Amino acid sequence: MGDVILFTKGITKAYSGQTVLNSIDIEFRKGEIHALLGENGAGKSTLIKILTGIVTPNAGEIYYKGKRLSIRHPKEIHDYGIGIVYQEFNLMPDLTVAQNIFIAHEPEYGVHGFLNEKRMNQMAAELLKHINSDLSPTRKVETLSVAEQQMVEIAKALSNNCEVLIMDEPTAALTNSEIDTLFGIVRDLRDRGVAIIYISHRMSDLDAIVDRVTVLRDGEKIATHDYSPEIKDQLICEMVGRELSQKFPPRPPYQRGEATLRVSHLNRGKHLQDISFTAYRGEILGIAGLMGAGRTELARAIFGADRVDSGEIEFMGKKLNMRTPLDAIREGIGYITEDRKKDGLMLNLSLKDNMMIASYDQFMRHGFINDPKGASMVRHFMKKLSVRARNMYQTAQTLSGGNQQKVVVSKWMMRDVKLLIFDEPTRGIDVKSKYEMYELMYQMVQQGITVIMISSEMPEVLNMSDRILVICEGRVTAELDAREADQEMVLKYAMP
Repeated sequence: MGDVILFTKGITKAYSGQTVLNSIDIEFRKGEIHALLGENGAGKSTLIKILTGIVTPNAGEIYYKGKRLSIRHPKEIHDYGIGIVYQEFNLMPDLTVAQNIFIAHEPEYGVHGFLNEKRMNQMAAELLKHINSDLSPTRKVETLSVAEQQMVEIAKALSNNCEVLIMDEPTAALTNSEIDTLFGIVRDLRDRGVAIIYISHRMSDLDAIVDRVTVLRDGEKIATHDYSPEIKDQLICEMVGRELSQKFPPRPPYQRGEATLRVSHLNRGKHLQDISFTAYRGEILGIAGLMGAGRTELARAIFGADRVDSGEIEFMGKKLNMRTPLDAIREGIGYITEDRKKDGLMLNLSLKDNMMIASYDQFMRHGFINDPKGASMVRHFMKKLSVRARNMYQTAQTLSGGNQQKVVVSKWMMRDVKLLIFDEPTRGIDVKSKYEMYELMYQMVQQGITVIMISSEMPEVLNMSDRILVICEGRVTAELDAREADQEMVLKYAMP
């Protein structure tokens, strides 16, 4: 590892009197992968926003290459050679790969400043080759996979001669093979002397690439360590403030009730092919499969978001003909989407509005919303789910990932649904929030709610499910008793 290239000194930030970062000192070195760990709400995102000029600290200083760094606008970080790859990509789908990479600093020729598109495509190709990507610079971004879009984001950061690269949850939406490719690129950048600040909730990422790790908790820096797999339990303890002996809550007694959902011979193009299964009251039905197997497509079909070509869906003894998600909601079906920010929340609206949105009809009186009743319900569920927020009027976009997920769950609990579909329920949330989400799912099934859980996390599927439905290339290939299943068995049926 090389010299210190970036460090913070006494960085402090408070909102409305609530301190979210308290006197943070951290050093980042050249040729090092430095992980930032902590629960949702620990202060990681705020620290990154300060490093990139989005948020101004109340106190403290940032030093870059030995000089105090003063950023007046987020755009200026690129001039310093600091790049960031966000969890939610910041790309323009209707532009080409090259146009996205060089947006706002396109190569020009001549005194009149005309765009040199040929040169731009050549430079993009060189950058992509630099990260071992064979993407065509002229492809439209809207045609790219998630992994390919991430390559564009990395190349975009490197186009400014990046010496510090911040990566926020880079593996959250990737398959295992795509993760391996990404790790190869990250190691190569480190070996070239780039300082990499790496944020992830996946503890398995640490073993593969991390050199040092800093733990934040409740806005405080708890410790910085040279990383080794032996300290993983210590890191978890530092993150949550206590020893976490179990990753999953004790499984409650499973008493399967009557059938609530029957899906028969469901077909939708190549995504769903002759899908049939039954889900029961008071159970967690896990759905496993590789990315692209058809898991999310099945959830969307049940929820009425996608029309099916043929087949039947029966719920609570009634045959459904759903044309829109509103039809499903009226029947008592809820859906927590894979991408909570894109599909599950209205980020610029308050927690109160987000939690009430699916239940407005229940709060109507003489054509007007009974606001006191709604507010009372919101307060009840904020307390019940331990939503950490200043008040119910705080906007959803200002919450941590774990608290955003709780708001989405609260939306459906206020609706009193009978079936709730969780699509990647713990993606992008911390260890403690995961445990709380698992406890909440168990509470639901004990109340008689049917839970369908789609997850790419094999331990999650095996430990939380009562039964496991395995899907491969749009077909159900196995129905397994979770108590008898193991990872090898599930993968056997998930592989084409």
